[in-house]
Amino acid sequence: MKTADARPLAGKVALVAGGTRGGGRGIAVELGAAGATVYVTGRSGAGGRSDLDRPETIEQTAEQVTAAGGLGIPVRTDHSSPDEVRVLVDRIAAEQDGRLDILVNSVWGGDPLTDWEHPLWEQDLETGLRLLRQAVETHVITSRFALPLMVARKSGLVVEVTDGNTARYRGTFFYDLAKSAVIRLAVAQAAELRPHGVAAVSVTPGFLRSEALLEHFGVTEANWRDGAAQDPNFAHSETPAYLGRAVAALAADPDVMAKSGRALATWGLYREYGFTDADGTQPDFAAHWAENLEAEYGPLGDPL
Repeated sequence: MKTADARPLAGKVALVAGGTRGGGRGIAVELGAAGATVYVTGRSGAGGRSDLDRPETIEQTAEQVTAAGGLGIPVRTDHSSPDEVRVLVDRIAAEQDGRLDILVNSVWGGDPLTDWEHPLWEQDLETGLRLLRQAVETHVITSRFALPLMVARKSGLVVEVTDGNTARYRGTFFYDLAKSAVIRLAVAQAAELRPHGVAAVSVTPGFLRSEALLEHFGVTEANWRDGAAQDPNFAHSETPAYLGRAVAALAADPDVMAKSGRALATWGLYREYGFTDADGTQPDFAAHWAENLEAEYGPLGDPL
């Protein structure tokens, strides 16, 4: 188990693209708790909501980053727009003397676009392609403009947030393609960044207890365990903070280059780094799967 100082990321600069809610918010806040300055971006902010029409905003996340001990800076950005991303990165470069240490590509927003009921040939094509543009193209655009800051300094970490760390089919065509492609983005970036001393990994949570999922089960974080009455697997879920602490641990690891190109998961990283979830537990969704779900659904899959 590796240990770290209370503020190992003090002086570091991070960009969390897609930091409005869920895993992105959890990552942004925990990077702040480790001392980082965090640019929190997304489409939902003081200027209006995204098409998801949810109440969470980048300003709220930035406030939580600062309250945790870092400095949160909200910047409303549509990451499907190269022009907006270029302006964002130019601002970071100007305000931070060209420094960017951590890039987290966590843009998603594909839940309402995912068709879990039909095979590819029965799905709406434009909706599926829109999902890919939103979940994959945004990551490419963001990396294209942000990576030069890291390459210039010959250090940094890129984190691609995905679902699953295996080649296992994820239940429906476009969702599967998007989440698998994001893993491949980390592999490709790792290969091209390695000569420049910059690492790239993909990271997945287990059963993520996001704001939307809490609403789905009709519970709050205070009584979330009541949701297990509807789905026993929910008892093994984890908060966004768990994912955030995994990313913060990676960002603080001086040997993170050894992991570059790998597909990682909270359930493996907690064993190495020793972090806990917000309630002090250490959820292990892979272990739960092996014990309770593998007989019905098959192995979770070998890590890529």
